[in-house]
Amino acid sequence: MPPGSIPVLLIEDTPSLARVYAEYLKKESHTVISVETGADALAQLNDGAPMVVLLDLQLPDMNGMEVLKRIDAQALPCAVIVITAHGSVKAAVEAMRYGAYDFLVKPFSADRLVVTVRNAMERLRLAQLVDTFEKDLNRARYHGFIGSSLAMQAVYRIVDSAASSRATVFITGESGTGKEVCAEAIHRQSQRAARPFIAINCGAIPKDLMESEIFGHMKGSFTGAVSDREGAAARADGGTLFLDEICELAPDLQTKLLRFIQTGTFTPVGGSKLEKVDLRIVCATNRDPLREVEEGRFREDLYYRLHVIPIHLPPLREREDDVLEIARHYMAEFAKEEKKGFTRFSPDAEHALRHYHWPGNVRQLQNVVRIVAVLHDGDTVMPEMLPPPLGTPQPVPVSAAATAAPAGTLAAPRPPVPLTPESIKPLWEVEKDAIEDAITACDGNIPRAAALLQISASTIYRKRLAWQAEGKL
Repeated sequence: MPPGSIPVLLIEDTPSLARVYAEYLKKESHTVISVETGADALAQLNDGAPMVVLLDLQLPDMNGMEVLKRIDAQALPCAVIVITAHGSVKAAVEAMRYGAYDFLVKPFSADRLVVTVRNAMERLRLAQLVDTFEKDLNRARYHGFIGSSLAMQAVYRIVDSAASSRATVFITGESGTGKEVCAEAIHRQSQRAARPFIAINCGAIPKDLMESEIFGHMKGSFTGAVSDREGAAARADGGTLFLDEICELAPDLQTKLLRFIQTGTFTPVGGSKLEKVDLRIVCATNRDPLREVEEGRFREDLYYRLHVIPIHLPPLREREDDVLEIARHYMAEFAKEEKKGFTRFSPDAEHALRHYHWPGNVRQLQNVVRIVAVLHDGDTVMPEMLPPPLGTPQPVPVSAAATAAPAGTLAAPRPPVPLTPESIKPLWEVEKDAIEDAITACDGNIPRAAALLQISASTIYRKRLAWQAEGKL
């Protein structure tokens, strides 16, 4: 942060000293706001802007300690340096208890003042970065998303970074993970937020009507075209065009979309006039787009045009306890809609929700909660109220050896394999095998695997990223 970006508020009632201190600081390109009274100082602090405060304790209208106490009580983003004479060092030490950063004993040199202000400014800058990071880390709501898991915090940060760009965003993720919610979040976070957000599901529109849906058509261009019709591209001018299930596009339309992306121009079906628009394209698919390219169903050049900023939405089973946050949110919403009294889930119901693998992701969870709100009533959701398969006992996986054992007996444990120097694995490899085996046994549910291994899910994510970076995964 440049020196002058955080102003210095100088509170000194001796004009000659105030001028000297201000000159010292201005030589270092600091912006100095000079006041003589406590009341004027408090007026400057009212807007809550970050400041380094040079505070003389002896002021004409009040004790400087009152100003410091106000800063401390309101948690203002200030680094306070107390200016004191020899006789009031004890008071300055007392000021440290109210959050003062440092104190200077009069008289002091220009170098002493400049270094102290510089250090206070750096501390204030770091404190602001920590506050910003903590706020980001704890976001449980974000433009339609619900969830505070580490996996979703990463998504929120990518959306924050991508929103200001004009680059095309390619969203991938299983069905029901919230790809359209993500596209809307990008739009609402961007400078195009006041302009239209137009969404098209490429898999829900007949292929022979898809070109008309995107680019529009002229009257009489095909049977049923009784009037001119503006397409999604024209309606999204200035805003965002979201193409969901992009891999469903027919090959000939992929070619036209590629040209549209390259030039920003298109011709409506049956038209002859070239039209130009300014929009951002966000697309999504629940397929593996690279596999679609490899198998010849999706143009490689179009893929690289679209796949500029990738965002992958994690499945619900990998989002730790987000399932409970989402379930509580929708239960409050649906209970109000249905005029029911539900306020919470029982511990057993929460356990069932947390440990289900959710193949339909958030959309499935939303449907489950709505079914409960429609068919039942009470203040607590019990396990038996949950629809199948959540409301029925889950089968417990058993080993092949246990399956082969006679009824009423336990399978004999496998005899240990003798250990030799050649069979000893590196510790990291043993750890990796244990983690990967646990994930496989839990059907890919990383939080559940972490719980059984008695480690945090974030530890697994971090180790897997490290192994991947080192080519060990």
